[in-house]
Amino acid sequence: MHAATQLNFHHLRYFWAVANEGNLTRVARRLRVSQSALSVQIRDLESELGAPLFEREGRTLALTETGRVVLAYADVVFGAGEQLVRTLSEGRDGADVVRVGAVSTLSRNFQESFLKPLLEDPDARLRVASGTHDELVLRLAAHDLDVVLSTRPASGDVARNVRSRLVARQRVSLVGRPGPVLRFPEDLRGREMVLPSPDNDLRTAFDAMCAQADVSVTVVAEVDDMALLRLLARDGRALTLLPSVVVRDELELGLLQEHCVLKGVYEHFYAIVAVRRFPHPRIASLLQRDAHDMLGMRGPVELEGE
Repeated sequence: MHAATQLNFHHLRYFWAVANEGNLTRVARRLRVSQSALSVQIRDLESELGAPLFEREGRTLALTETGRVVLAYADVVFGAGEQLVRTLSEGRDGADVVRVGAVSTLSRNFQESFLKPLLEDPDARLRVASGTHDELVLRLAAHDLDVVLSTRPASGDVARNVRSRLVARQRVSLVGRPGPVLRFPEDLRGREMVLPSPDNDLRTAFDAMCAQADVSVTVVAEVDDMALLRLLARDGRALTLLPSVVVRDELELGLLQEHCVLKGVYEHFYAIVAVRRFPHPRIASLLQRDAHDMLGMRGPVELEGE
């Protein structure tokens, strides 16, 4: 069989969708076909290519070695096709429209500062979607977004189709109402605090530091959403653990005070972009700025390695 001349691209698209989603049921629902019909299409493609493309691992489908090779080619074929359709439909090479995904718990101040050049450009049209990190990165890999803003890089199989760029990192502080400066760890014993949830990297680092110093605090709330952390820091009495960009305006106005910086604890800010034959020109321009500009901060801002 000469697979190169007999390949059915309809079958290949179904395979591409399942390989990226990892679930037949969800893909069948999204494409509005029956699960059995979808399975038949993939089996037909396997027959055309003469090798299995998937193997079952529990309830999920895993790519075989042949499947990974086929997926790499399918990414090029359908990724380029979707870029072509979008380019022609949006005009001017699609440069006017910028589709941004922002993790829902991410600092609003960082989002605004990062996107400020687009907000000030009368020729740019900005579309911002929020969601979880994994949801947005999947949409990015499927060329449904141009960039994803997050506090961690892409990982897993989807990382092969995207590039995670660390655009800034910032030290994490204990922030509270103005008053006598509190020291870590001696002034924290028994103090009321608002912290990220236990599975948050910042919380893990803070708990480890407290354990090493034999200090216990009173946790009055656990919050991952940075917008809510900002409100609780501003309107409450408890100390809050967060990167200072979250309360940038309150610090500048003197409504809040940065009591101490936790040595070696950082919040990282990533811009994740898809691997594209023709990179989005406006995204490239956004990423050329320095970290201070992206965070809108006057204080210390660091890139990895500094």
